Amino acid sequence: MLSGTALEILDVLCFQRDATAKELAAETGHSRKQIYRVIDDLLEGNLVDESRQHHNQRVVRATDDAVVEAYRQLTSKLSHVDWSELLSPATIRVCWYLDEPRRITAIADRLGITRQAVHKALGPLKNRAMLAPSGPEYALTDDLQPLRDFAQAVVTHEHRTRVRTLAPSATIEWCDPTRALVRVQTADDTDALQRAPEWDMTGLAAFHTYDLQFFLAGEPAFWYAPDDQLTPADVVCHTLVLEAGSRRVSYAMLLIEQEQISEAELIETSIWYGIKEEIERMYRFIEGDFDATDDGGPSIPNSREYAALKDQYGIA
Repeated sequence: MLSGTALEILDVLCFQRDATAKELAAETGHSRKQIYRVIDDLLEGNLVDESRQHHNQRVVRATDDAVVEAYRQLTSKLSHVDWSELLSPATIRVCWYLDEPRRITAIADRLGITRQAVHKALGPLKNRAMLAPSGPEYALTDDLQPLRDFAQAVVTHEHRTRVRTLAPSATIEWCDPTRALVRVQTADDTDALQRAPEWDMTGLAAFHTYDLQFFLAGEPAFWYAPDDQLTPADVVCHTLVLEAGSRRVSYAMLLIEQEQISEAELIETSIWYGIKEEIERMYRFIEGDFDATDDGGPSIPNSREYAALKDQYGIA
C-alpha cells in the first residue's frame, strides 16, 4: 500500500516531467536513502520508470498506471488538500468502503480490525469535513468521487501486483482491500496458484468439493482471502460475478439447494458483490415463484429445465 512518502514523490512527478533522487529529496525533505528505498518500491509496482543521466544519476518519471492517473485526477480536482499528509495506507483501505453509507462495525469486521482502528483511519477525513454521516453510517461526501476512485485503483493495483508475481496472466475480476477474485489464462499460472497456500480455486472449479462436477472451459478462477475460509456462499457469488448466464445461474442454484445455504447468509454475502437482487430472485424461483424469470436480472432457466437438471444431479 502506498506510503505518505510515496505519495509525496508522486506529487512531484505529477507536477513535473521527471526528477532525480536529489531533487526529490529537496522537494520532500526526506533523505536520499529513504527516497531511493521508496523509488525501488514504486519501480517494482510499475508506478514509475527510471533512466540514467550524467554521472549515472537515477532519473524517475511517473508511468500511466491507473493508480498514477487516479492520483493525478485527485490532486488536480482537489488541489487544496495535501493528500500525501492526509492519506495513510489504513485510510486508503477504509476509503474503499465509503462508496456508500456503511457502519463502522461493518468496515471493521470486513477488514478484520477494531472499530477504534477504523475511527483512527477516518480521523483526518473527519477533521476536514470530508465524511457525510447518516445516522450510524459514514460515506465520503459527493464531491470526493476522485478519492473513491483513487482508493479503488490502489487496492486493485495491490492485488494485481501480488498475484502477478505468481501468475503473470492473472486479471482481477473483483476485489476489496483484503480479498480478490482472479482469472488466469494459462495452465502454468493455474499450477502456480494451486501450489500457493493463500489461494483457493473457486467458481465452477470448486463445485466438485460439494459433489457437483461440471465441465470447465478454460482455466479455473482463484480466490485470495488468507484470513477467511472459502464458504459455499462465496462460491455461489463468485460463480455469478464471473458469469451470470442461464447455465451458471442453474449451477449456482444447484449448489444452494445441495448445501442448503440459508437465504439470510447468502444475501449477506452477496451485498459485498453487488448482486443482492439477483440472489433474492433466485431464492424466489427455488421456492416456486417461477414468475421470477420475467422481471429482468440474471438469466434464470425455465422451471422444466431446472427440474431436469436437479434430477440429473440427484438433488431432491
